[in-house]
Amino acid sequence: MQNDIKQVLYTEEQILKRVSELAADIKNDYEGESILMVGILRGAVMFYADLVREMDMQLHMNFMAVSSYGASSQSSGVVRIQYDLDEDITGKNVIIIEDIVDSGLTLAYLTKTLKSRNPKSLKTCCLFDKKERRRVDFKADYVGFDVPDVFIVGYGLDYAENYRNLRYIGELKPEVYE
Repeated sequence: MQNDIKQVLYTEEQILKRVSELAADIKNDYEGESILMVGILRGAVMFYADLVREMDMQLHMNFMAVSSYGASSQSSGVVRIQYDLDEDITGKNVIIIEDIVDSGLTLAYLTKTLKSRNPKSLKTCCLFDKKERRRVDFKADYVGFDVPDVFIVGYGLDYAENYRNLRYIGELKPEVYE
């Protein structure tokens, strides 16, 4: 797998430091309140687990699975909920935890869908933001890193279900996915 990586963009140490900072920001914003943290499977699992472990506060955990990529390196533009929340979010503070915002389609769709379920508040947190690829007007509330328009893998992010287990974020060589 290492031979497929063109360059390392973020080391494990850089990622964990930024995750800790994001956790502190969220904790400060929700002091004295409970939060429902909704992790988006599968890409956000590593980020989600590290983030919630940094938060010494009342929180509940749940997950959703959505898809817009399949085995492609490009979003299809069609967002499908494959696994929905198994609880009512009415009146709850909800934060959607996502690995990366690329086109913005997935999080725009999810925020619209979850807002219709009447949460007390709804925010989004992504570890990586690829603003150059936006296809809709969407801005995450909490962002770890702005990333260039290259194909990245590792720390939960994949290409065709591979590379998720890398401890860093690397740029995948184009010949791997073209």
